[in-house]
Formats: sequence, structure tokens, C-alpha cells
Amino acid sequence: MKVAVTGGTGFVGSGLVKALQAAGHEVLVFSRDAAKARRIFPAATFPQVTTVTYTPQTSGDWQAAISGCDGVVNLAGAPISERWTAAHKRAMMDSRKVGTEKLVEAIAQAEVKPKVLVSASAIGYYGTSETATFDESSDPVKSDFLSQICQAWEAAALQVQDIEGVRLVIPRIGIVLGDGGALERMLTPFRLFAGGPIGSGKQWFSWIHRDDLVAVLMRALTDESMSGVYNATAPNPVRMAQACEALGQALNRPSWLPVPDFVIEALLGDGAVVVLEGQQVLPKHLYAEGFEYQYPTVGQAMQAVVNAL
Repeated sequence: MKVAVTGGTGFVGSGLVKALQAAGHEVLVFSRDAAKARRIFPAATFPQVTTVTYTPQTSGDWQAAISGCDGVVNLAGAPISERWTAAHKRAMMDSRKVGTEKLVEAIAQAEVKPKVLVSASAIGYYGTSETATFDESSDPVKSDFLSQICQAWEAAALQVQDIEGVRLVIPRIGIVLGDGGALERMLTPFRLFAGGPIGSGKQWFSWIHRDDLVAVLMRALTDESMSGVYNATAPNPVRMAQACEALGQALNRPSWLPVPDFVIEALLGDGAVVVLEGQQVLPKHLYAEGFEYQYPTVGQAMQAVVNAL
């Protein structure tokens, strides 16, 4: 296949690009910073990866590169784990909503259209709750800012359904565990022997290991039976206290000293809401379709992350 990837230099995207090349696919990495993309994917190591410079929120010549691609994976978006100034909130929204609209526009204009668009969303779609359980059929319990972003992001992707012959898969992604991302910053208190339950510890932690997420994305590209929304989470969500206990065990560090909200807010900015509040999300569709997780439990996932550090 020839696959276009936006957000390919990010934590999840870089893992996907490596997996695509390893499977023998040709990859176009769409990036605003071509030099950065080439540093991450040097030609000598990644001969099947080509960088395309693009302006994600503006129509342009870059859109022509979509023609002839077999699939498109849309992972681009301004980072959540920063201070949410008014300007950054606009960037968080527009990078996802407008960026996806421009990608769909490119697909509509393509002479040879891709067969599938895999357009990311997040479990923030559902809002936060300590009591509710969510699957793909659930409506948001409250429309906070992250939920509003996810709803707008998905609405932009849904426009591709007006284009004949293009299959759409929307993975609502949980907290991704791997050697990077939000977890890397959360390691600091544990390494200082000051780790423990984050916030109340009662909030739900719906997670997925990056390797399993990449496998979900790869399957979405190639499995023509996959269509619509999929919760891209592990089958065993846990309370935050359990997740922190598993991390402490993997690091061989104690996990008894509660980590106050302000510490996580200092590490993650306003994006701390992702771990200080939460939701119990179940991957009903992946489970029904027999997806096999490499890391189905948080203990396995945390140990794999620590081993990779």
C-alpha cells in the first residue's frame, strides 16, 4: 500500500510509520516541518518514507499528493499537554477540525482516491465520569472542551462519507502508554521515590499500549470490514490508583505517596485533566471482532514501557 500519514512525527505517528515500512508499505509523512521529519526518518534507514511539506489548515499544492494513496491516517493535532491559553485552545480545535476538513477536501479532489481514511479522535469525546461506562454507542455525558474538540474533529471526518468508495474508521484513542507521551512526564515522581495515586486515585484510567494502538491503525487500513467508530483502548480499564501501583511495581518503586493535583498540573499543564479526571471506556467493537491485544492488562503494559526506557 501507499499510505499518507499526518502527525507522523508524533508519539503515535512515528510508531505507525515505522510499522508501515516494516510491513513493506510506502509512506508519505505529511509534516509542517520537513527538516524535522527527515531527521526522524532519514532516507538511509527509511527508504520507503517520503516527506511532504504541508499547511494543514490551508488548501494548497500539498493536497495533490493524496491522489494515488491507498489509505490516509490522520493523527495531526496541537498538543493537549500544554497551558490552555485562548490561543492554544484555538490551535487545539482548529488543528483537528480545520485540518481534517482540508484533508477531506484533498480526498474529494484526488483523481485516484484512497480507499480508506482512518481519522483519529479520543475518548475525551464521552466527557468524564467516575460512575458511567462507555462503549461506541454512548453519547457524551457532558460537553466539556475536550468533548467539543472530539465532536468537531469527528464531524469533519464524517464529511468523507459523501465521497463514493472511501471507507471511514474513527478510532477514539485512550491514554497511550509507551516510551514517551504523557506517561514519560508522570514517571518523575516515581523515580524520586515520591510516586503514588494521582489526584483522587478513584478516576478511571482507560489506556492502550502504543504497540496495540499501532496494530489497530494497521488493521483499520487493511481490513475492509472495519468501518465507523472504534474505542481504541485496552479491554481492562482501571482506576488511577491501580495504574499507579502497576507503574510503581514496574519501576520497583513505592506507590503509596499521593501525588497532588498541582504536581501533575505542573508537569502536564491544563492537559492534566486527561489524567485527573477520566472515564471507563470499553472497546466493544474491537472485542467483538476478535482483536488480539499484546498488552491486555495495565501491569503488562507498564512493565513493557519501563523495559523500553
